[in-house]
Amino acid sequence: MTRASGSVADATGNWVDTLAPSWVRPYLRLARLDRPIGSWLLLLPCWWSAALAAVAAHAAGPRLTHLVLFFIGAFAMRGAGCTWNDIVDRDLDASVERTRSRPIPSGQVSVGQAGLFLVLQALIGFAVLISFNGFTIALGIASLVIVAVYPFMKRITYWPQIVLGLAFSWGALMGWAARFGSLDGPALLLYAGSIAWVIGYDTIYAHQDREDDALIGIKSTALLFGERTKPMLAAFYAVAVILLGAAGFTAGAGVVFALGLVAFAAHLAWQIVRLDIGDPDNCLAVFKSDRDAGLILFAALLLDAALRRLA
Repeated sequence: MTRASGSVADATGNWVDTLAPSWVRPYLRLARLDRPIGSWLLLLPCWWSAALAAVAAHAAGPRLTHLVLFFIGAFAMRGAGCTWNDIVDRDLDASVERTRSRPIPSGQVSVGQAGLFLVLQALIGFAVLISFNGFTIALGIASLVIVAVYPFMKRITYWPQIVLGLAFSWGALMGWAARFGSLDGPALLLYAGSIAWVIGYDTIYAHQDREDDALIGIKSTALLFGERTKPMLAAFYAVAVILLGAAGFTAGAGVVFALGLVAFAAHLAWQIVRLDIGDPDNCLAVFKSDRDAGLILFAALLLDAALRRLA
């Protein structure tokens, strides 16, 4: 697949390039379905929260319908968020080598077409949201404010990763709210821990573009931390592990969760050791491995809930 056929520079050779009909490819790329890692990272705090709620409720596990709804909702809303981000950032994306081949700056779709696609994805997300209780619906709608302002943060602060953390961690509240119709201490601790995790992994991701970002005036923690990135990652990941552990233990999780938390922490430590901030390919590979870290923690919560139910 050549660049002339419309492929995106940092997402080539995927199923969208090889299998999808040509007319739909730009929209699938707008939704980032050619690189679903971001959807997984949005989904995982939702699944953590649902499993944590199951632990607190002394249930054998989270409700399957909730897991499925969160899966659909995460992919739809991540796509909507990316489409909104691409609309706002279309001029900036045209100035960065990695992003100038995206659908809007490359002319594959117009801003108006992207806007209509944004509405369609948001409607899918809303259809998922109204399947939950009223408290969860209101909570989900409240997240839209953060999603709306995020693309502008990189223009005014070196800490846009905090705002991304607020948005991408929102699911840590949703799973708990879907089960209990309220928010309690464990869910808030889970949310805080997830924010620290997001700041860490998105700093890694941002190192891919730091040279272009510096030239065009875009700010990020990658530029702010620079050569201090590894110790800063260690600090944020340590905070994440402490807060996520506090969430699990205050909800009543036991030894199985503790072992999973140790494995999660070991994975984050491995990321720091492996990371080479001067190698964009390495940064992307390390960033993508956070899905595995998140799945480790989710599996630990699932198994803990199931075994405690049997005990």
